[in-house]
Amino acid sequence: MSTNLMTIVLLAVTAAAPAADVKPNDTIDATAAFSRLKALAGVWEADTPMGKIHTTFEVISGGTAIVERDDHEGMAGMLTVYHMDGKRLMLTHYCMAGNQPRMVASAYDASTGRLEFRFLDITNLASPNAAHMRSVNFRLTDEKHLSAAWQFAQDGKTEAHDMAYTRVK
Repeated sequence: MSTNLMTIVLLAVTAAAPAADVKPNDTIDATAAFSRLKALAGVWEADTPMGKIHTTFEVISGGTAIVERDDHEGMAGMLTVYHMDGKRLMLTHYCMAGNQPRMVASAYDASTGRLEFRFLDITNLASPNAAHMRSVNFRLTDEKHLSAAWQFAQDGKTEAHDMAYTRVK
């Protein structure tokens, strides 16, 4: 009887969670992508329609993780942590929406600096239609320029939040 109850609970939880966008991709060099992200360590700024954003990248835990801290003028700050999980490069985004989407690097092109992360799963999502981040595409142009395009989903619709950063220090 308890096994049947557990099965029903697991099925209900699975049905309520948004589906993962990521497909297994063993062809990307996640270690090289992680090294490229480490080179972002420092302070960055971007002008957005919502005001200026100040972003700091910091390599922590003996080089095994990178913390990105985002501070928007007049908005709650957010945090993203990047790390390797075996051969996968992952991120967890601690969003002002109160949830924590996890994403996996799905594409990396060292020659162009393009790095894409796709949705894996999420914690603290109030409902499948609640606001949350679905993906992010980076363009690691050079040591002084970075662009990021975050996809935000809510009620079955997505919108892009594009930012062009310049290194401050």
